[in-house]
Amino acid sequence: MEVIIQPTAADAGLLAARMIAALVRSKPTAVLGLATGGSPVSLYRELIRMHLEEDLDFSQVTTFNLDEYLGLGPAHPASYFNFMWTHLFRYINVRPERVHLPDGLASDIPACCADYEAAIRNAGGIDLQLLGIGSDGHIGFNEPVSSFSSRTRIKTLTPRTRADNAPFFGPGEEIPQHVITMGIGTIMEAREVILLGFGASKADALAAAIEGPVAQLVPASILQFHPKTHVLMDEAAAQKLQRAEYYRHVFANKPPWQRV
Repeated sequence: MEVIIQPTAADAGLLAARMIAALVRSKPTAVLGLATGGSPVSLYRELIRMHLEEDLDFSQVTTFNLDEYLGLGPAHPASYFNFMWTHLFRYINVRPERVHLPDGLASDIPACCADYEAAIRNAGGIDLQLLGIGSDGHIGFNEPVSSFSSRTRIKTLTPRTRADNAPFFGPGEEIPQHVITMGIGTIMEAREVILLGFGASKADALAAAIEGPVAQLVPASILQFHPKTHVLMDEAAAQKLQRAEYYRHVFANKPPWQRV
C-alpha cells in the first residue's frame, strides 16, 4: 500500500488523474472502475482537461461504476448515472456502449448483479479501480462487517451513510435505503486501486484502514492485502496517521521510474 499525502485535495486529485492518464496512454483499451461522490470531482475535471487539451483518448476505454441507488432511474439528479454523465462522460469521447453502471430500476436484482459480474469478467477484469472512503471506512457501499469475499449485490445503507450522502439529495427528499454495489471481493480483483480520502472527517477512517488491523468493521482495511493500492489524501485527512512523516519521505524520494 502506497500512502501519498498532498497539500490539498485538488493536488491529490491532479496526481490521481495523472496515474489514470498514464494507464490509458499505455493501454488504450484499459478497463476503469469508477467512483462517485465529492472526492473524485477534481480528478474527473483534470481528465476532461487532458482530453480536451492533451488529446487523452477514451474511445477504447471501458468503464464500470461501483454502485447505484435502488429505485433511482438514470434521469434522477442524485443517481450515479446522472453524476457520471454530468461530471465526466459527456465531456470525453468514451463510447456509451462501453459505459456500465448497475441498474437502479432492475426488476430482478440477483440477475442484475450476476450480469454485472459477468460483464466485468468478459471485459477482462478491471485494470484500475477508483475508490472513495466513507467516514466509517466503507468502500463502494460495502458497509462495516461486509464480507471480504462479497460480490456485486444489494446492500442496506447505515443511517450514517445515508446522512453523509444527504447533501446530494434535495431538501426533504427521501434517501434510498438500498443500493447495488460491487463487492469487496470484486474490488480486490482489480489489478490496481486508487483510494481517495479528503478532509478531517475522513482522518479516523484512513488511519484505521492504513495503520489499524485488517477487520470487517473497517472494510477499506482489506486494501492492506492488495498488491498495488495507492491511497491519496490531503493534509487534513492525514492528521491521525502515526507514520505520516515516513509516508512523506517515501513519496519525496521515489526513484524517477516510479513517478508519474
